[in-house]
Amino acid sequence: MLGFVPPLPQQPGRPPSSGHMIVCGDDALARRLAVELRFIYGERVTLLLPPGRDAGGPETPLTQRGRAAALFGRMSAAMNRAGNANGAAGSGDTNAGVEAVRIMEAPEPSDDVLEEAGIDRAAALALVYDDDERNIRAALTARRLNPRLRLVIRLYNRKLGQHLEELLDQAAAVAMPGIDPALLDASTTVLSDADTAAPALAATALTGSSKIIQAEGLLLRAAERPPPRAGENADPGLCTLALLSSTTNDPAGAEGSDSSGDEAPLLLPDEHTVAAATGRGTVVLEAISRADPDRPATRMGGRGAPLAQVFSRRLRWSALGVALSALALVIASLLTTEDTALHSTYLTLLDILGMNDPAEEAPPARQVIQILSGVAGLLLLPLLIAGVLEAFGTLRTASSLRRPPRGLSGHVVLLGLGKIGTRVLVRLRELDIPVVVVEEDPDARGIPLARSMHVPTVIGDVTQEGVLEAAKIRRAHALLALTSIDTTNLEATLYARSVKPDLRVALRLYDDEFATAVYRTLRTAHPQALTRSRSVSHLAAPAFAVAMMGRQILGAVPVERKVMLFAALEVAGHPQLEGHTVEQAFRSGAWRVLAIDTTPPADRNPDLAALPPYAPEGGGDTVPPPSGLVWDLHPGYVLRAQDRVVIAATRRGLAELLRRQRSAASRR
Repeated sequence: MLGFVPPLPQQPGRPPSSGHMIVCGDDALARRLAVELRFIYGERVTLLLPPGRDAGGPETPLTQRGRAAALFGRMSAAMNRAGNANGAAGSGDTNAGVEAVRIMEAPEPSDDVLEEAGIDRAAALALVYDDDERNIRAALTARRLNPRLRLVIRLYNRKLGQHLEELLDQAAAVAMPGIDPALLDASTTVLSDADTAAPALAATALTGSSKIIQAEGLLLRAAERPPPRAGENADPGLCTLALLSSTTNDPAGAEGSDSSGDEAPLLLPDEHTVAAATGRGTVVLEAISRADPDRPATRMGGRGAPLAQVFSRRLRWSALGVALSALALVIASLLTTEDTALHSTYLTLLDILGMNDPAEEAPPARQVIQILSGVAGLLLLPLLIAGVLEAFGTLRTASSLRRPPRGLSGHVVLLGLGKIGTRVLVRLRELDIPVVVVEEDPDARGIPLARSMHVPTVIGDVTQEGVLEAAKIRRAHALLALTSIDTTNLEATLYARSVKPDLRVALRLYDDEFATAVYRTLRTAHPQALTRSRSVSHLAAPAFAVAMMGRQILGAVPVERKVMLFAALEVAGHPQLEGHTVEQAFRSGAWRVLAIDTTPPADRNPDLAALPPYAPEGGGDTVPPPSGLVWDLHPGYVLRAQDRVVIAATRRGLAELLRRQRSAASRR
């Protein structure tokens, strides 16, 4: 095992402490989640990893254990620096006295492995394998071994996740009769890292777009705004959620992260800090609007099958040429003969149809029948040929992908159609944003979706010459590089920038240090072009960690390389909230109360993130029920124990709220 800071204090075979948490996974999310629980919430953690190499990770000689140890070492060093910096301000090290993460390796989370990890004494278990089937199998095993265990499961399949959550909750209710409904609701949580990260990734590629958090059918829009010009006042919106880093406008600056020091973004600043900050962009709570029911994503090109998709451009020009030729022949016939226009047209059509015995002396009805018969004769042969070709070409037609149209411009080029890319594609199409997809694997997860939505798709290796050109990168508005390999995303970004220097770019990068170096280089080379880097595991890990603590997360909003959380909390048991006014409850840099749920406790929706059912009103269109959330809060409103609030919080701030609550509960 590689060096680990702090060193592992546990010896092989030593059982973990009671109340600890177990994380089982095989990719970056498992390691990030263990970091979140250990260094932010101060929990005792056992991390279960498969042995050997990480096939989905970058090409390095590190094993799973080595990657985890290296990540924990960097986080420990960063936390020690932060603790020293905060020591003068009177805040102690929140991780003092907490033992290091216990790392185990096993191919599968079997009964014996989970028992060795201490499943019978664990408070929570996170199953974040990349395989849905493995997570389901392990969840059923864990619920059998410990019915009181809090489960957090990563599933890509939404419908299956809903059914699994109900099944496991029922199992917990049977094992623990009379359990508190609130505890039962938190006993099983099914999340998807793709669903958590997709809105933020899609918004990154769009100019002026908002990060959207959904709460009880309402949409909270967090918008990024540039610094005000000289003589202008910044619009704070409903409230200012964050100040962007001081290096935002510096071409050689770094995108702020937790380790950026004084240059990092400031989350949840107070009014005095916002007023004193000059030349810094802001993230504000922009608006509250009503959510619509889920609607299917639109196709590229609208409803139905337009003429341009049925007939090729060459065929349409050919048909137009034949029509013009017929018109020219009619005009020539009129100029060279003394015949009428109608008779000249009739004779011309007979000649085009190749009829050798025109019925000139017959009644008009017979003449019309003769023309229609000739047309039918011309159509018969192509019809027979088309029937034979269709019988042989059905499979090929069903598997065909649409190519990017020649005149396409202002679109988003999306690299990668894995789990993350597929969810981002759906999000972009819901916003009616034109997209061109580039995917190397013709059997990738999102290919059937791209085909059904008629999204233009280029199959090929993005690092090969000509692939991005086929995606019309020169006329694109933005590039979203979302493959699972950092170096591939970087290579595609560098090539795209060489083709179009002002291209808006958002690339998926896992490592913070690597992302900082990439950001500095791209900003220096192209200071006028927007560059953003995002880590899917960094965006998703806080939501999984909050669920393991038994709390509901509404969403996560990225602020450069930092993350701000929106969560729903019961005021009861929180000494920093209960009995305080909204103004007194605000803690700069930690948390802010945004809304209060006025719905009576007995009638509350247990899941604020879920869209309430839409019911018809008077037999007309469906309308949503009124929301009980109140956003226009008076600063003097006193928070009561029966209140439920929506808060914006930093990861460390939310952890402090939960620690204080547990401390107050233990004293009682």
